[in-house]
Amino acid sequence: MRSEAMPQPGGLERFASPGKGRGLRALRRYAVGELLFSCPAYTAVLTVSERGSHCDGCFARKEGLSKCGRCKQAFYCDVECQKEDWPMHKLECSAMCTFGQNWNPSETVRLTARILAKQKIHPERTQSEKLLAVKEFESLAVSPWSSRSPCSDSSLGNLEKLDNEKRELIQNDIAALHHFYSKHLEYPDNAALVVLFAQVNCNGFTIEDEELSHLGSAVFPDVALMNHSCCPNVIVTYKGTLAEVRAVKEIEPGEEVFTSYIDLLYPTEDRNDRLRDSYFFTCDCRECTMKEKDKEKLKIHKLNDPPSAEAVQDMIKYARNVIEEFRRAKHYKSPSELLEICELSLDKMGAVFDDSNIYMLHMMYQAMGVCLYVQDWEGALRYGQKIIRPYSKHYPSYSLNVASMWLKLGRLYMTLENRPAGDKALKKAIAIMEVAHGKDHPYISEIKKELEDH
Repeated sequence: MRSEAMPQPGGLERFASPGKGRGLRALRRYAVGELLFSCPAYTAVLTVSERGSHCDGCFARKEGLSKCGRCKQAFYCDVECQKEDWPMHKLECSAMCTFGQNWNPSETVRLTARILAKQKIHPERTQSEKLLAVKEFESLAVSPWSSRSPCSDSSLGNLEKLDNEKRELIQNDIAALHHFYSKHLEYPDNAALVVLFAQVNCNGFTIEDEELSHLGSAVFPDVALMNHSCCPNVIVTYKGTLAEVRAVKEIEPGEEVFTSYIDLLYPTEDRNDRLRDSYFFTCDCRECTMKEKDKEKLKIHKLNDPPSAEAVQDMIKYARNVIEEFRRAKHYKSPSELLEICELSLDKMGAVFDDSNIYMLHMMYQAMGVCLYVQDWEGALRYGQKIIRPYSKHYPSYSLNVASMWLKLGRLYMTLENRPAGDKALKKAIAIMEVAHGKDHPYISEIKKELEDH
């Protein structure tokens, strides 16, 4: 018989959050850095590009992984990891052999296939569903194309808000699901699959490493219960396929637990545009109401003849357009062409915007990424040095974005044989990560070993 409930994590309770639907509330005090709860993945998929360096089962990063004897494309720590993952990997193993180079379902399709399989072979409630069951996603607002967090409680009426492009993308995913997984899956009807894909896009999470590089996608039902705030009091990090939720502010008994669904670098208007597009709501947190950081985030040069308000708005419009242009260009332009887009846009925006302006920072970050890709370490370092101080000011305390930037800078300094600067940067990364990840996290041990080895 299916269990209808499981014991909830101690010190927390699910409750009806006013104006937000379901939510999570603290029953006791939590100190900064304290673990509220952990949640194993209901199911997860390792991104294809990380195969061979991470275990397909537990996502551990190590050398000497063993290949799947059949497809030769999945890698595991040991026989135990391989056996545990087989009920999910068998969905893909024979198909990868059959399709060869033409096997290319998206991560969303892969994750959805695993959910369908998991629901069939494990219909009872799992350890990932102590607070919220996967089947309860049906009553959540289903919004398109988020890879991080859930929508607030609402109705399936939000499906009607999907534009034609997004509906077409879902239908393409459904076609791919049938094409690549027909041998092992029993499918619900098309309407149910539309709902499921929208729910996966809304309630799925991206698992990232210590530098925020993409490792894979997963579903963490209990983590998906938390509502959004641009002033979050917790942060979600990952230890393999285990999600951990830690306090980044002191939380008192009775306080709601809030995470952030979006990148908090951007000003209020941009953040709420993203929330409306992906989640169908506008945030009313203190930061969105007071907009205290917006002026600094949109800082312009102090000039004897300052630009008009209209000129500033025109430049903001240009910046938003070039960010979208770059996002699309990454799929088909060469690194040199991408770097040119960054440099030209920074030159143009720099006539109006201060270097600490978030639109300048966005394009600097993209330029840094291109430099890292082509192993131009000096170029990457120059951009990183410009980014880190404004990042530290614009992001909340214990931000993973700030930690990852210190980490990248530290590793660049070490590569370029600047040991004192490398030590300092890596220690700054560790200080943030010890709160966000916990002091016993393997990433922290690895960074401390890097310090010792140098």
